[in-house]
Amino acid sequence: MFRNMNEEQKKELYWLIAGALMWAGAWFIPEGIWRTLAYIAIYLFVAFEVIIGVFKEFREGEIFSEEFLMTVATVGALILGEFPEAVAVMLLYRVGEWFADLAVDSSRDSVSSLARLRPDRARVIRGGKECEVSPEEVKIGEIMAVQPGERVPLDGVIIKGMTTVDASSLTGESLPQEKAPGDEMFSGCVNISGRVEMRVTAPAGDSAVDRILHMTEEASERKAKAEDFIHCFAKIYTPCVIAAAVLLAVVLSLITGEWTDWVHKALVFLTVSCPCALVVSVPLSFFCGIGCASKNGVLVKGSVYLEALSQAEICAFDKTGTLTTGGFAIKEIKPSGMDEATFTRLAAAAESYSSHPVAKCVAAIGAEDGIQKELVYEKAGMGVCALVEGHRVLAGNLKLMKSENVTAPDTGAAVYVAVDGAFAGEIFVTDDIKPSSAEAIRELKALGIKQTVMLSGDSRQAAEAVGRAVGLDKVYAELLPADKVALAEEISKQGKTVYTGDGINDAPVLAASHTGIAMGGLGSDAAIETADAVIMDDRLTRLPMLLRIARKTVRIAKENIVVSLAVKFAILGVSIFVKLPMYVAIAGDVGVLLLATANALRCWKK
Repeated sequence: MFRNMNEEQKKELYWLIAGALMWAGAWFIPEGIWRTLAYIAIYLFVAFEVIIGVFKEFREGEIFSEEFLMTVATVGALILGEFPEAVAVMLLYRVGEWFADLAVDSSRDSVSSLARLRPDRARVIRGGKECEVSPEEVKIGEIMAVQPGERVPLDGVIIKGMTTVDASSLTGESLPQEKAPGDEMFSGCVNISGRVEMRVTAPAGDSAVDRILHMTEEASERKAKAEDFIHCFAKIYTPCVIAAAVLLAVVLSLITGEWTDWVHKALVFLTVSCPCALVVSVPLSFFCGIGCASKNGVLVKGSVYLEALSQAEICAFDKTGTLTTGGFAIKEIKPSGMDEATFTRLAAAAESYSSHPVAKCVAAIGAEDGIQKELVYEKAGMGVCALVEGHRVLAGNLKLMKSENVTAPDTGAAVYVAVDGAFAGEIFVTDDIKPSSAEAIRELKALGIKQTVMLSGDSRQAAEAVGRAVGLDKVYAELLPADKVALAEEISKQGKTVYTGDGINDAPVLAASHTGIAMGGLGSDAAIETADAVIMDDRLTRLPMLLRIARKTVRIAKENIVVSLAVKFAILGVSIFVKLPMYVAIAGDVGVLLLATANALRCWKK
């Protein structure tokens, strides 16, 4: 933390050290007018920035701040002739604020270090020659070259060359990834081994790094309830404390006649009541929690979502791309009443109109250029109807067959095909379960999650097989998009629900749940827009890790609230009946601030 001090922080540290040395040296000046003048000069040296800050706040309409409390308390001490204590109180207050600012800046720098992942130059091939330009000047579709050791400046698809890339800064994945023609490369990744040429797919400002930065900046604007509580609390608490101190100094002085004692107690009261420990430590806790999640491959859009995740009771999942790899492969083709080549060609041509991952897998096995085809209609969540070489071809799930009055066996196939109103065959595909899925479900149950649920549009047989393999409590299958949303809303009534999906076709369900998490959202606009958090790689074990971070963050924030208030109220109570030295009051204030700040920084580690 100290190694990352900026010039302003170093300057302030030297200033504080000088003030402390002058304060210590003033003890050796004989008592009298010169010692008094020395302490007043040292006070102005130490308190100058705080006093200027108070006047600025007055102009902005913010009167009851911690700087105001400290200024009133220390000026009052000077008036009472307690010069060494007045300087010590202001000096210790500024030391505490310096430590808190350093901690906040350190955690903010760790999160915003993503900005340094964005290169300021791009190597573009124009007219057969390479030229370096600003990334903002590169247009979509242009060819960009990336040499070994360089960061990728913009998102794109490799068209020439093979390499390995380090995407750890974006996704948290430490292992290098192999890349070949056709693979995507995201801005901010480091090209390790080979020169590649890639076609740019996103302009500057819309690249992976820019989307992450935008989301990180938005995070600070979404406050958790604990932060809102502290903000509202400070607005009410500070004027009440000042009113109480005035009453303490005036009313009890009039009753007892001991003006010096009661004014001193009122000043101690003001000093220890400063709410800076709460104002600094609680937002810092959430900021560190978000930073911890970020450096471990999960971007959380704000502290309000981190707080919501800490209350999670039910975890719901999409199947394809979340619990499974989403990389489909043809397992078996079973035509009925026609040869396999014709069946495959017709099915592939019809499925080429669908954007569903299974449909794309089928379309890739037999579609031919020049084949006569035309989309008739597409039924959401069911499949498509197309005219292929004069034949009316249906390709989709069993619901599509039933809706079109086609009799088909319920075998759990991924795609059923009908030609000219008659069942023509079925296609079985495989979708491998992610190695991390079963482990993630076990960890979630160990964390006390009451229920794990799958919401899938796939066949019941396929969905239930995945559910059994990973250990889910409930499986809902053959759901249309609207069914998913309705079911997600119903499940959310049973407890705080976290829904995890791929962030594209699950966007409505992500929005319907208490908290939505998108998987593999590095290249997904829908994930950034809809989800409350984004797992930057496809490792589902990031989810239980995120819940642990969220729970730890909220626990530490609550600890800081309770401990800070308990210590302050205890000292406030004692200060009314006992004449405490001012340094005890500042120890109660700055000591709690430093303790709460140190506790908040624990959120930086998962």
